[in-house]
Amino acid sequence: MIKRWKNRRIFLQQSAFTAAAFATSGLLAEELMKTSPVGEGPFYPDKLPLDTDNDLLIINDAITPAVGTITHLTGKVLGATGKPLRNAFVEIWQVDSSGAYLHSGSDNRDKADKNFQGYGRFLTDANGNYYFRTIKPVEYPGRTPHIHLGISKNGKRIFTTQLLVKGNPRNERDGLFRAIRDPKARETILVDFKPLADSKLGEHAANFDIVLGKTVEELDDGTARGGVGEPIFRRRQRG
Repeated sequence: MIKRWKNRRIFLQQSAFTAAAFATSGLLAEELMKTSPVGEGPFYPDKLPLDTDNDLLIINDAITPAVGTITHLTGKVLGATGKPLRNAFVEIWQVDSSGAYLHSGSDNRDKADKNFQGYGRFLTDANGNYYFRTIKPVEYPGRTPHIHLGISKNGKRIFTTQLLVKGNPRNERDGLFRAIRDPKARETILVDFKPLADSKLGEHAANFDIVLGKTVEELDDGTARGGVGEPIFRRRQRG
């Protein structure tokens, strides 16, 4: 059973990465639409879990998975011209199925799903690809469903944003979403969550390519010079 799940995950990962590569290849010579930055919010984990891998549904060797709609989240981290950013440190964090963050200040920590990791990280490959297995985001009090993403390079946070579920009616009432005035910029953080037709578990797939504002000058050893994206200013805001 475990072996079959691993094979399925690898297949989904490779399929999504291949599709993304074909979708991007024709745009490499053009300036891509930059992904809109969105603030980090107050609920980045104040204590990281012992398990910080890219599978948020299983903590270490636990048998019981987290509750929620299983989602395979894939994407690429790209420069403005489509050049992939390798060895970028991608972090995600989000509420569990009860709307609780992995944070001591989360309003409903007493209802938290103890089997949900709440946070994960992944290092992009040579083509800028990343992959997470998580749950489809749910509402948090005062916010539309969303997933936080942070991108770091050489130990420095270079970009922060949030992805939202495309078509969710709460988006138009969400303060952070409405703060993005340009309709095209809004589109860059809206993501389709599509059911997998052959899944008996009701799994979904979502692809979110992150386009940074500037291209990092990457050296042959994988290190980088200079910054990417825009400075991220912390401000008090809802999750």
